[in-house]
Amino acid sequence: MLYAIIANNYPDCAAARLASRPAHLARLEQLKEAGRLVLAGPFPAIDAVDPGPAGFSGSLIVAEFDSQLAAQAWADSDPYVKAGVYENVIAKPFLQVLP
Repeated sequence: MLYAIIANNYPDCAAARLASRPAHLARLEQLKEAGRLVLAGPFPAIDAVDPGPAGFSGSLIVAEFDSQLAAQAWADSDPYVKAGVYENVIAKPFLQVLP
């Protein structure tokens, strides 16, 4: 089943986000290579494609997992959690209706 992983950033976490980004992206690449990643990306902190110094307020990942517990466990072990970027992260069941 698909799950939406929704994460919100701590304020002023840009440096930690940048430092842990390669490890975060590597995990997403693993999901992609396994054919389980539907989409992933950040929420700009302002209404702009390039938020510049405003940065990002969080992330959305939609991917396939065996269960909600598995999705939450995967999300909880994200490098952004360990680096203090994500203030909270939740995995919710997701039904894709349109591409």
